[in-house]
Amino acid sequence: MTALDRYWPPFGLTLATPRLVLRPIRDEDIPAAVQAALSGIHEPGRSPFSRPWAESPAEELGPNMAQWYWRCRASMSPQEWLLLLGIWHDGEFVGCQDIEGKSFATLKTVGSGSWLRRNAQGQGLGKEMRAAVALYAFDWLGAEVAESEAAVWNQQSLGVSRSLGYELNGVTRASWGGTAEEVQKVRLTPATFKRPGWTLQVEGHEATAKYLGI
Repeated sequence: MTALDRYWPPFGLTLATPRLVLRPIRDEDIPAAVQAALSGIHEPGRSPFSRPWAESPAEELGPNMAQWYWRCRASMSPQEWLLLLGIWHDGEFVGCQDIEGKSFATLKTVGSGSWLRRNAQGQGLGKEMRAAVALYAFDWLGAEVAESEAAVWNQQSLGVSRSLGYELNGVTRASWGGTAEEVQKVRLTPATFKRPGWTLQVEGHEATAKYLGI
């Protein structure tokens, strides 16, 4: 355990798949995260996010991302937590996968979201990192439900959801970046989860779970 892990135990968490390493983003990782986002995540003007954060001017994107990471760490509690996991492929930062819980001790439900830089898309990495957090949620955190969502036009994201066993869970209308969007909700349980053929390697779970009140 490093000095920082002692005070913020999630820094000691690492999830490893056959091709990826997922771990909480540290301050020294922020420049790489910003550069990955600046390289492009989606088609210009076609944001898949509820807030079009990746379309911020280049001079604002870095400070915005840093503040977001710091805010999520500072506000984390057993009642509400959001783990922002950086994604490394062949030692290079390629995106972010988050997993969150609200009243987790009662609801046993997690939500998730993710992004990959464009030149890392189309290789199955998005499915692999989403499978990783589903495995961690069900097998290590004891979750009973995993939820996510995507704009109805985002068939790439919804296709990954279907391939993992997520089931459709209703459509709602929401304001995304000031625009009305039809949003498809999806839901996964241990019974519907299409598990990958590999085993998730986990380090630092015990201290993280204790910190999250699990």
